[in-house]
Amino acid sequence: MATFLKTQLNSHAIEGGESGNGEVEKNPSKTLSFPFWYCAETGIYSSKYPSIKLPEDRFLDVVSFIFSHKNGGVSALVDSASGISISYSELYPMVKSMASGLHQRGVSQGDVVLILLPNSIYFPVIFLGVLALGAIATTMNPFSNLLEIKKQALDCCVTLAFTTCDKVDKLSTLDIPVIGVPEILVSGSNCSESSVFYELISCDPNWDSRPKISQKDTAAILYSSGTTGVGKGVILTHANFIAMVETFVRFEASQYEYSSSGNVYLDVTPMFHVYGLSLFVMGLLSLGTTIVVMRKFDADEMVKAIERYNVTHFPLVPPLLLALTRRAKDGALSSMKSLKQVSCGAAPVNPKSIEDFVHTLPDVDFIQGYGMTESTAIGTRGYNTEKLHNYSSVGLLAPNMQAKVVDWITGSTLAPNCMGELWLCGPGVMKGYLNNLEATKSTIDDNGYLHTGDIAYFDEEGYLYVIDRLKETIKYKGFQIAPADLEAVLVSHPDVIDAAVIGARDEEAGEIPVAFVVKRDGCAVSQTDVINFVTKQVAPFKKIRQVYFRASIPRSAAGKILRKELRNLLTSKL
Repeated sequence: MATFLKTQLNSHAIEGGESGNGEVEKNPSKTLSFPFWYCAETGIYSSKYPSIKLPEDRFLDVVSFIFSHKNGGVSALVDSASGISISYSELYPMVKSMASGLHQRGVSQGDVVLILLPNSIYFPVIFLGVLALGAIATTMNPFSNLLEIKKQALDCCVTLAFTTCDKVDKLSTLDIPVIGVPEILVSGSNCSESSVFYELISCDPNWDSRPKISQKDTAAILYSSGTTGVGKGVILTHANFIAMVETFVRFEASQYEYSSSGNVYLDVTPMFHVYGLSLFVMGLLSLGTTIVVMRKFDADEMVKAIERYNVTHFPLVPPLLLALTRRAKDGALSSMKSLKQVSCGAAPVNPKSIEDFVHTLPDVDFIQGYGMTESTAIGTRGYNTEKLHNYSSVGLLAPNMQAKVVDWITGSTLAPNCMGELWLCGPGVMKGYLNNLEATKSTIDDNGYLHTGDIAYFDEEGYLYVIDRLKETIKYKGFQIAPADLEAVLVSHPDVIDAAVIGARDEEAGEIPVAFVVKRDGCAVSQTDVINFVTKQVAPFKKIRQVYFRASIPRSAAGKILRKELRNLLTSKL
């Protein structure tokens, strides 16, 4: 059995030990020999895989690129509950019809279209239709409240929105044209907006006025908290997505002996998130893979779907890994016999969760991966062989990717087995943050390296281990929560004069938001009052789970919240 966690620097550092403040101490007296994929002079880690030649055609959009690959796929997207599906022969014409229909409704190249939907077999049709038109897609959690939707819509100048039929009236108050999307198109639907949707996907797919789209053109604006602060619009181009399809999804598939068109993937991961978007809305469709779509997660339905559709691959997030293992232990193991691989991403995995899974389903390959919205999900990906099963690492650098590990105090680059901030460089790195040049410059340096804010190290085999985060972002069940967003809501309470939010470790969710609040003297506001106040103003996954009242919030001389002190305080309370 493999070692499940390699996070102790002292047992792996080849340059020295650790100082009391966590800094890596170098030992210049040691003469070191480094592998070919690490350059001691520049501090650059290169992918161990050969480079992949990406398309050079300047005028190539990602939709044309995806469907240019011939494969033997039959069923493309299957609704897990009803079994209704979209075949590969239907999919591309449907996407082109969507683009044509949007054009007829006045959507032009460069316009921004909001997609506020849960998982659906129609999500890829809409997203790819928008991109095929040369318009720009921006996605959002369907549980977002009206204030959050309005903020994003104004920030990126949304001109049209897609949402579920029950939310059409709600969104219409924002003075944005809204199209309702049914769960499944059936005759006699009582949703009048679904008739508009039906008209869109029934338009002539062979329209003549399709614009020229450059690889450099913006394809999507996805929102991320980045390394610090409030949510920011990540600008991703067609070139970014083409690189993602080729170096992440298609390359990984090429490493296995079995045919990709025979694989069946189960999608529970949200399609509005870069993880689900890269796999289920785009990359896997270039392989002819069947994607079984669950509209919402349910443990019993998950097991039924695996058995009913003979699911072979299941990309998930840490809480779902726990649920899958529990169901297998509780007698559902025989229903999972079709599974070949389970991959985990979007948030750190508890080592015990990995160990439990591998012991419970020893014949299922388990891997992890690492990527960011800002890198178009490209980063690293696990790969196990007969001789090496490395479950705790997030994998090897993807083709065409380079990295540095940098001491966050001194700025010096670090060798294998030494921890520092991870920097990434490659074709997936975003164009920048929307209307935020300062944040862009602080995140992407002059050499094109994306400063991830994650603390990590590479081992002597080139495998990456992500240990902690310098950034303040909280990851709840794989979703990013910006503390600054919640702090802004908290201080808007009339009885709150200061507040700070941090993430607390949680076995089920990964992290939960915890608030430290300074209330006005003499007020009777309670923990429940504060929690309810925030809950009414944010999406459900963002709500505060615990509140602690304090006399003051620890801050630096510059006014920055000292979150480390709050984490220590929280640890002492538990």
